[in-house]
Amino acid sequence: MTKLHSALNVQISNWSLLYTKLHRFHWFVKGPQFFTLHEKFEALYDEAAEVVDEAAERLLAVGGTPVATMKEYLALATLEETTGETKADEMVQSLVNDYQQLRTELKEIAELSDESGDDSINDFAVGLIVKLDTHIWMLSAYLGE
Repeated sequence: MTKLHSALNVQISNWSLLYTKLHRFHWFVKGPQFFTLHEKFEALYDEAAEVVDEAAERLLAVGGTPVATMKEYLALATLEETTGETKADEMVQSLVNDYQQLRTELKEIAELSDESGDDSINDFAVGLIVKLDTHIWMLSAYLGE
């Protein structure tokens, strides 16, 4: 397995974990911003599902093998699960932190894919970086930062 394949499997794991975390936030958010955040979390978990699928299909297309079990996701993920009671602002801050982590890792994937001449993985990584920049900005603005 190449370094690029391994990095894509980390992303598959992270986005799978994020998908579950976003569902949890969607279900358990409370407070005056319920309707806004409930809807936003749903849009974000839909996006996470698309990212997992695209990353796995890209990995298969270049001869890799995507991880596909919860055990593998949890073993490889660099993001942390959220448990216990979480307030709405804590949920949003957790997402900002996760998206910043993902952005850093995607920059590394962009560099690796550029070095190996894999334009499609580079486009995938750079496209996600652009989306994450927007998410980080908007969620940080929500927090008043």
